Amino acid sequence: MAITAAQVKELRERTGAGMMDCKKALQEADGDIEKAIELMREKGLAKAAKKAGRVAAEGLVDSYIHLGGRIGVLVEVNCETDFVAKTDEFKNLVKDIAMHIAAAKPEYVSREDVPESVIEHEKQIYRQQMLNEGKPEKIIDNIVAGKIDKFFEEVCLLEQPFVKDPDKTVGDLLKEKVAQIGENIVVRRFVRFERGEGIEKKKENFAEEVMSQINK
Repeated sequence: MAITAAQVKELRERTGAGMMDCKKALQEADGDIEKAIELMREKGLAKAAKKAGRVAAEGLVDSYIHLGGRIGVLVEVNCETDFVAKTDEFKNLVKDIAMHIAAAKPEYVSREDVPESVIEHEKQIYRQQMLNEGKPEKIIDNIVAGKIDKFFEEVCLLEQPFVKDPDKTVGDLLKEKVAQIGENIVVRRFVRFERGEGIEKKKENFAEEVMSQINK
């Protein structure tokens, strides 16, 4: 079917991709813009994977302080060039990641950063739970593996649902930005401080408070 200039323009505005890429995606999707976006995301993620091994030594260290100084985050996000590090798109990405860390309270960047001793401890707990519930021994390992994956989703930044768009993970967000910007992007490290953390006190739901500020 014929692809109109208006369709190409809309797709370019929504994806930030080049004109020819947009036109090809629309042709493949028979003019369906939403399907074209999905096709471009798939291709973009493939391109992002190719860039993952490239050295990212530039970037930013940024902070996010929750209203009233109750939670503070420092995060280092790296890219390949100083030029990209100075763009508003990259700065906004780093700020979003810092706010996510404040709200979601990850403990590690990725599952590769989780110490083996921690993983084994969790496995032992899950295995004992299954035994206590009378689960057959032959299926316990599969159940434990699933629970470990869920554990990674809870404690690893890149595997957590992104607070501004829970339909994607933080890792998915980074891959999309890599495809759009054209450089490798890596969250190198972060630290999160919570006022009074470790001191016996009444529990409060800080995550909800952070999200209320983000959504204002």
